[in-house]
Amino acid sequence: MDKVMASAADAVADIPQGASLAVGGFGLCGVPTVLIGALLAHGAGGLRVVSNNCGVDGQGLGTLLAAGRIARVTGSYVGENKEFARQYLAGELEVELTPQGTLAERLRAGGTGIPAFYTPAGVGTQVADGGLPWRYGPDGNVSVASPPKETRIFQGRTYVLEEAIATDFALVRAARGDRHGNLVFHRSAANFNPLAAMAGRITIAEVEELVEPGAIGPDAVHLPGIYVDRVVGPVPADDKGIEKRTVRKREERH
Repeated sequence: MDKVMASAADAVADIPQGASLAVGGFGLCGVPTVLIGALLAHGAGGLRVVSNNCGVDGQGLGTLLAAGRIARVTGSYVGENKEFARQYLAGELEVELTPQGTLAERLRAGGTGIPAFYTPAGVGTQVADGGLPWRYGPDGNVSVASPPKETRIFQGRTYVLEEAIATDFALVRAARGDRHGNLVFHRSAANFNPLAAMAGRITIAEVEELVEPGAIGPDAVHLPGIYVDRVVGPVPADDKGIEKRTVRKREERH
């Protein structure tokens, strides 16, 4: 089955208002920028996003955030984005923080049909006990807080029950992909992209290099096409931003 779409706009055209999205990437690495840009132009809002982080100001998911298109974020890191902080503290954005490894496993579980799992991460904290501020009210008080989660003891150690995540759509980026949706990720871009792709009921992948079926050997496939519904590509490989530029004074040598 040829899953290649005519354009990124066509690939995201049926994402509705209020849809849930799993989005790959870590910082600005492996972010599906072309699909995010198409979704921004598409105009859907009230989106419920699941991603490691919500981009930075003006880049990645930060563009959707600045446009007021995101209503809720489930992630493990919220730094480097002033607009994110402003919306969250102003009560305009609901945020569910979860440990990074737990987030990864929740996405993987959602893609493999596992409804929930036990983990020691978060035991003895508000992650398990509840009370994390999900949303603030206009007066600055917490209007929605995280509920307590079930805990259980296995072999003398306490674990907390975490539910799997499955989303309406997933947006991911890969270095190579074929027309059947088999994907290969380049180094650290294999961060949350495979997991996000697994969690989406409809998964859309942008690929930097589009090849014919059979060009990617079976042992080289990082994510099989069974998880991918639509392919967009080839997309530019030189559109990747740098999250932080650090310059230090060159040391003089004598």
